[in-house]
Amino acid sequence: MADPWLSIVGLGEDGLSGLSDASRSALAQAEVIFGGPRHLDLVAAGERGRAWPVPFDIAPVLALRGRRVAVLASGDPFWFGAGSSLAAHLAQGEWRAYPVAGTVSLACARLGWKIEEVSALALHAAGFGGLHRALHRGARLVVTLRDGEAPATLAAWLVAHGFGAVGIHVLERLGGAHERVRFARADRFSFEDIAAPVAVALDAVDLPQGSGLPKSPGLSEDRFVHDGQITKSPVRALTLAALAPRPGELLWDIGGGSGSVSVEWCLAGGRAITIEPRADRIANIRANIETFGLSRQMETVEGRAPDALADLASPDAVFIGGGGSTVLYDWLWPHLPEGTRIVANGVTLETEALLAGLQSRHGGSLLRIELSRAEPLGSMRGWSAARPVVQWSVTR
Repeated sequence: MADPWLSIVGLGEDGLSGLSDASRSALAQAEVIFGGPRHLDLVAAGERGRAWPVPFDIAPVLALRGRRVAVLASGDPFWFGAGSSLAAHLAQGEWRAYPVAGTVSLACARLGWKIEEVSALALHAAGFGGLHRALHRGARLVVTLRDGEAPATLAAWLVAHGFGAVGIHVLERLGGAHERVRFARADRFSFEDIAAPVAVALDAVDLPQGSGLPKSPGLSEDRFVHDGQITKSPVRALTLAALAPRPGELLWDIGGGSGSVSVEWCLAGGRAITIEPRADRIANIRANIETFGLSRQMETVEGRAPDALADLASPDAVFIGGGGSTVLYDWLWPHLPEGTRIVANGVTLETEALLAGLQSRHGGSLLRIELSRAEPLGSMRGWSAARPVVQWSVTR
């Protein structure tokens, strides 16, 4: 087998001195070396160096296929690095990777944390909403950030969202001669002279009991932006149980309303496309995507089903929140792949009759959900019944 033409070289802040003989040999033999300006300086790439284009694009590397090329990446090139982007376009024998200890390994080594008990998030190009899923009492996280100003912004976000007791270890230039590690609680954060590259290690040991999102479905409605059009918490829990989300699976959420079902599907590890005809509700759904940090998992389509469904990727599951219509189901059944799970909720007599007819024709199960809450009744209390919900669930 011919030698790989591309070398993907992990690099730390200590530059060439921290590389193995194999990594240094790959760089010495390279005709062209790609990397960020700081990385190119660390290895003294000189005239062989080519800075990444802005916005980032691997096309210049692929255009040199067959020549001796090296790519520089921070630490482990396959942890939110260029390695996975390149490998997706190459055959296995075309490249070889030379990783070094990355941010997570270095941070845990400095703090004495067990790597297997630490969560890691790359937030250098994303909002902080993803922390809602990861933060709870006792959690430890290593988080990469965009620049030296980001730790203070993160501290303010933590305080604003009730996580002021989280401890922040600020990790500057890990692994290099100018490495520095400092600590402050989020609600007492005052560091201003922070140098990039920077990461933070978050220690939530002092958070109060009950902090963070519960792992069970059925989040309270007040966690979502909505206009009243939202699947209520207990019904949503039963709906998610019927949809049975699994990591990586795709949901079509037809008539999304607030997008709450999509959000909880994504929190369970799935992906979702939320279809909603009203622009104001699309805005609410996008606000919820931002709040929960789901921009990589969840997207919106403004339009009315079934017309808006024609060009979408095939789903693993479909949720119809408003019961749907005969036209919608006549389109869905022949277009969905076999094995697709369908769950539909209806509250009107008309949709109840529609779902009963669909169950008679296609099988599946019907569930009538009747819930009551205790509310004041004069000087005492009584049961206040919500409108019954009829749920049809079936596998195509």
